[in-house]
Amino acid sequence: MTTHPEIAPGVVEIDTLLGGWERMTAGYLITGDAPVLVETGSQTSVPALLDALAALNVDAGTLAGVVVTHIHLDHAGGVGDVAAAFPAATVYVHERGARHLVDPTKLVNSAAMVYGDLLDSLYGRLTATDATRVRVLADGDEVHVSPNRTLTTVDSPGHAKHHLAVHDSESGLLFAGDAVGVRLPDAGILRPATPPPDFDLDQAIASLRKFRHRRPAGIALAHYGLVPDPEAILEEAEGTLRRWAEVAEAAWRRGEDIAAALDAEFGHGPEIDAVDPEVRDRLDTLNGIHSNAAGFQRWLDTRGTAGGHGDQPHPNYPNGVRVQHDRGHGHTHPHRSRPPGREW
Repeated sequence: MTTHPEIAPGVVEIDTLLGGWERMTAGYLITGDAPVLVETGSQTSVPALLDALAALNVDAGTLAGVVVTHIHLDHAGGVGDVAAAFPAATVYVHERGARHLVDPTKLVNSAAMVYGDLLDSLYGRLTATDATRVRVLADGDEVHVSPNRTLTTVDSPGHAKHHLAVHDSESGLLFAGDAVGVRLPDAGILRPATPPPDFDLDQAIASLRKFRHRRPAGIALAHYGLVPDPEAILEEAEGTLRRWAEVAEAAWRRGEDIAAALDAEFGHGPEIDAVDPEVRDRLDTLNGIHSNAAGFQRWLDTRGTAGGHGDQPHPNYPNGVRVQHDRGHGHTHPHRSRPPGREW
């Protein structure tokens, strides 16, 4: 039986069971006068998520808000279905992701071309959310859970331009989405998450330093769970990201295949070879080297280009699409503190 541990006072970890796999994707329920869910997981995770919320006595009129760290399908694919199940909940999202929750057509069509059969079998799609339910968040905005508990948003691009983290005033935990990377408990290895088309090394490092400046008491990863030593994981994340970038850039400058170079450097060795093959397969499905390589490739090819890529996200490479099939009632709604939250 799946349990839902309280990882800090008023913070419950929910395993959203991507693909039926345990400890791959996490959502977090922040309890209080106006409870807020951070991350829904994929659309295929919705039944498990709804069961978990029911077990936690969160009914249709109780949940006041859903925070989406970014709109990749392994994080936001369940938003539309969750919004329908909890009609009192406001959906909070980065301004660059909001329009894709309201009309996910382009997002889903692009995802279908990338994922193929994996889209429906593993992730599912994305049901539209009514525009009146969606509120955009900017850096430093606050979502109120209780009189003495707020979630402060941290604009944190690098992984995606539509990425934000939230910092809980009560527990001190920072819910980091994918900005810190992927570390599955059963693998124990931290990998960066650098998918195309938005990955930007400088922005990613700046986001990690913004997290450090906030001095969180712990960091809650979407993939997966609480990391109690935030200083150590943020230092490790920056160092790991720089090492991957150095290997990628060296291969790019030599005109060599970036994925092959990253695989040779990071796909083998005592740490990764010691991971159970089944767990490694799950890691490669979620955070494959080829998709990370594609992100580095695009960043290297386009950095310095005037105008950048605008705000059109990729079809949701979560952290690792199998590119080349690598093995790889009555509660008040939360609201923004400044200015008043506008509907999308």
